[in-house]
Amino acid sequence: MTPTRPRVAGVDLSLASTGIAYNTGHCLKVGRADVTKLTIAVRTEVLRELADEILLHIDTADLVLIEKFVLARGKAGAGGAGERAYLYYLVVDALIHRIRIPVVEVPQATLKMYATGRGNAPKDEVKDAVAKRLSMFVTKGNSDMCDAAVLATLGSDHLGYPIVTMPQAHRRALSTVTWPEAVAA
Repeated sequence: MTPTRPRVAGVDLSLASTGIAYNTGHCLKVGRADVTKLTIAVRTEVLRELADEILLHIDTADLVLIEKFVLARGKAGAGGAGERAYLYYLVVDALIHRIRIPVVEVPQATLKMYATGRGNAPKDEVKDAVAKRLSMFVTKGNSDMCDAAVLATLGSDHLGYPIVTMPQAHRRALSTVTWPEAVAA
């Protein structure tokens, strides 16, 4: 009897374009535009609804890898930081405590290392690597979906079900992740 491949989801959270991918090759994006322009009462409701929509797409996973939230420095990328943090913890808390799916935080440099072999690769290099090595994911060049595809692939590789053969330099990323004991390879 062949063991069943675990369902691994990769998630790159964003207010306007959350990328979600499964190790089956399925990927999509969900989001809401202009969240930061809403009143705080409406904003919190919209963020809860967005979290619920994201959870609907990943609640059947056996393992979720999520790009670690970091507060952007300076003005570039800092808009909506509070909203992104709130969304991040709504999703992570629900996965861990309500749905009971193990969650793995993956720093961006680790994601980039797994995709390209270098932790400081630019976004375009990650997109190119996904197009080249992970063509089963139809990302249409969307960076968030590309990152989600890399995360799903990384998790599947860790569990012993690699989607593709990755070069050893890329697989170094596996040892830099803090994996929950429940999903040890």
